[in-house]
Amino acid sequence: MQKTLLKILLNLLLLVGLSPQAGGAIQSSMRYLNIASSINPVTASFIVEQINTANQNNEPAILIQIDTPGGLDTSMREIIQAELNSTIPVIVYVAPQGARAASAGALIALAADFAVMAPGTNIGAAHPVAIGAGKQPDSTMMKKVENDAAAYARSLAQKRGRNQDWAEQAVRESVSISAQEALDLSVIDLIADNTENLLKQLDGYKYIRDGKVLVFENRAIVLELVEMNWRQSILNALSNPNIAYLLMMLGIIGIFFEISQPGVVLPGAIGAIAILLALFSFSSLPINYIGVLLILLAIVLFILEVKVISYGMLALGGMISMAFGSLMLIDSSEPYLQISRAVIAATVTVSAGFFLLATGMVIRTQRKPVTSGQEGMVGKTGETIEPINGNGRVFVHGESWQACSDQPIATGTKIEIIRVMDGLSLKVKAIETISSATANKSEED
Repeated sequence: MQKTLLKILLNLLLLVGLSPQAGGAIQSSMRYLNIASSINPVTASFIVEQINTANQNNEPAILIQIDTPGGLDTSMREIIQAELNSTIPVIVYVAPQGARAASAGALIALAADFAVMAPGTNIGAAHPVAIGAGKQPDSTMMKKVENDAAAYARSLAQKRGRNQDWAEQAVRESVSISAQEALDLSVIDLIADNTENLLKQLDGYKYIRDGKVLVFENRAIVLELVEMNWRQSILNALSNPNIAYLLMMLGIIGIFFEISQPGVVLPGAIGAIAILLALFSFSSLPINYIGVLLILLAIVLFILEVKVISYGMLALGGMISMAFGSLMLIDSSEPYLQISRAVIAATVTVSAGFFLLATGMVIRTQRKPVTSGQEGMVGKTGETIEPINGNGRVFVHGESWQACSDQPIATGTKIEIIRVMDGLSLKVKAIETISSATANKSEED
């Protein structure tokens, strides 16, 4: 009996030793997002979608690494709403070193279950700014927006047990602090050099769900990097002010080329598509209508250069108008919303060069002598095949034509066409007579 019990005990120990738990914890997968751009509708849609998917799969947590200068208030609130309603813990990690969580990014970090920063990063400067085309809000409206944002920041900090006073200062006074200061002021939970160190430090940290205190356990979690699909990547790139500006200029050039050279079709189609994509980009940018009007004025001046002899003055005015319009196009003091000066300089130079080249080609085409149709007959030479006494016939360009002349012309005389008359008859003059008259005049001199 004792031997039987001993064998059973040994078998149990052997089974325990061979079980996965004995060799270590069961590995579990956790989504890892890397957001290094402004907070816009595309990034918001991507983050919310991944948070919801992680909840559906009952993953241990979701890690969102951010490096953002800020973004739209509506997009920020979509992300924060998904964070607050997540059943699994949401980790926001401001990284890599040198990154920032400014403006909207600061509030997204405050709303996370665990807010972590890498050394050398900063957080804050969450003062709201007016985004969108048209007239800027007055001081009363901006004060209301500021109060609303401050109350929102305090509520997020209160829910997550963070420094409420600093959260309000970040909104009202645009305060920005380093990672170490954020840790000292209880704005964040941890400072971690990398994701591995982050997960190691978070093991055992507590968070609250539905009034219950839960513990985050790092059971050999494996991070699974999830990136935007190609459609989301393209739409996210379109939210860049430089891309939006280049698309607008490409659209203008394409449509101008189609107008100046009707029937080519392709430039016009590309231009229309580029304009529509630019309008999508501008929907999330603070556009100044004066800048748009100056750019349109530049196009008008380039077109007038074709019609009016200005010795290049209209083209020069167009270049100046385009340059100032480009500088004024984005109405915001936020650096991430502004168009690069280098991009503006290169685009204005190339665009002006294209317009001048196109207008020059049009001018040369207009000045080129007509070589086809009735107008193309003027100036051609031929020979009379019967005498012309008022009317007669001439042989021009392999064809026989009815002709008339103010002076009699003998048969076999070289003639030049000076006009195409009604009824497809030609008015001609004798070349030999002209030559003789010229010679006689020279002899008299």
